[in-house]
Amino acid sequence: MKNVVIGFLGTQLDMGKKRRWKPTPSLTSHDHFPVHRLELLHDRKFNRLAHQVKHEIAEISPETEVLLQQMDLDDPWDFQEVYGKLYDFARAYGFDEDREQYHVHLTTGTHVAQICWFLLTESRHVPARLIQTGPPGPEDPTPKFDVIDLDLSRYNALQQRFDQLSREYSDQLKGGIETRNAQYNTLIDRIELVASNSDEPILLLGETGTGKTELAQRIYNLKLDRRRVKGRLVHVNCATLNGPDALATLFGQRRSYLGQAGTERGGLLREADGGVLFLDEVDELDWSEQSILLSAIETGRFYPLGSDHEVSSRFQVIAGASHDLRALTAEGRFRPDLLARLSMWNFRLPALRDRREDIEANLHYELARSERSLGIQVGFNIDAREKFIQFATNPSTHWPGNFRDFSGLVKRLCTLAPRGRITRTMVEDETAALQQDWASSTSGSDETLVRGILGSATRDIDPFDLVQLANVIRTCQRAPNLSAAGRALFSVSREKRSTQNDADRLRKYLQKFDLDWHKLTVPGQ
Repeated sequence: MKNVVIGFLGTQLDMGKKRRWKPTPSLTSHDHFPVHRLELLHDRKFNRLAHQVKHEIAEISPETEVLLQQMDLDDPWDFQEVYGKLYDFARAYGFDEDREQYHVHLTTGTHVAQICWFLLTESRHVPARLIQTGPPGPEDPTPKFDVIDLDLSRYNALQQRFDQLSREYSDQLKGGIETRNAQYNTLIDRIELVASNSDEPILLLGETGTGKTELAQRIYNLKLDRRRVKGRLVHVNCATLNGPDALATLFGQRRSYLGQAGTERGGLLREADGGVLFLDEVDELDWSEQSILLSAIETGRFYPLGSDHEVSSRFQVIAGASHDLRALTAEGRFRPDLLARLSMWNFRLPALRDRREDIEANLHYELARSERSLGIQVGFNIDAREKFIQFATNPSTHWPGNFRDFSGLVKRLCTLAPRGRITRTMVEDETAALQQDWASSTSGSDETLVRGILGSATRDIDPFDLVQLANVIRTCQRAPNLSAAGRALFSVSREKRSTQNDADRLRKYLQKFDLDWHKLTVPGQ
């Protein structure tokens, strides 16, 4: 196949007879790369130089056909003009890849022209490889000649490096925990893309204890590594922003505020300048604070209390919420415009009960963290570890506090472990205490929950049945379908039965109270 080279005339480097190296004539002097045809682009102002270069090439390489292509550029540094004319040239050229191999000479032309060549070859508008040439060195008399192939699929090592870097960022967001849950891993991969490429607000949703605060810290660290922020992470617990001091905490305060001497405060928004503002529990903000905060987020400007002058602070926003913000908006408790601003990117973190395949990986992580905190090595006896995993992964263990409950349980076991060994008895005692704590925290609301479903018929239910029914209702409301709820409720007795139709057993139980799956899981039914 014939080698065809396209390139600009070097209006400076190709000029003059006494130059030691001229890029365009030198291009045809490499024995390992015969140039069969050279398409030399030039402005009409340099017509004489173009013909001179053509004559020199004829002396160096008589077999090279030189075609002079006039391309007039009013401003060779105007990107729009250069790209447009090269694009038109490429469309009209008529490439024949079956008979010819095409190359673009990058060395000549302005930097703008070289960038345009790169874009056109990378997009395959010009189906060519790039050639970079250079003058000979002091010890090597041979001019430099490099062919650059833009087919990145051939660069396996480079692609593997990109993949490895992406995995490192995802691992960073997961805290180094080898998670197996497909839903969670997909979520983290998407967050990694967003955090690396967007400065828009990120909203983290999920039940209490699902790890929103830890994930916000990791997102900030990733943004810091990717140089998307330079400032610090400022954590604002919105649940504590109440009373007359709330606005001063957020927006700052002048010393003379309210006409009396006081403490001058910069405010958390100013501290976040150039960094990230993490609005934890943003669903707890009062309506008035939501309004002022929205303006500050959108404009980056606000008035400290007692000041007549605006101050500016540019920051990125991560917000966390445990409640359904759209439901709060419908109830008039959360501003719809603030929700729209915060939810450009929103991610719902799954509960621990929906990530049971990640229990063992998180146990290993919590053990290592407790060891660092306590300064001793701690481990499970074999039967104790089996008992712990059985409890933690059992469908009937709902983990209402999610990873907060899980982490607390492991820390207690590590702290109480004699000689650094966790026994089966310890696991049984601590899990029983945890279950009792869960039961006591929900018992007071059992009647309220059932009354919300059955209304006045609740008074006809015995206290014993009331507790059981409340647990069934909670399980159904958490489960994705009737069968999953049945598996969670009958996880022990089902192993002793020859037939395991959990959905049918649950359906019959609900019928005793004139209930069905639809009434329990569809609001208002």
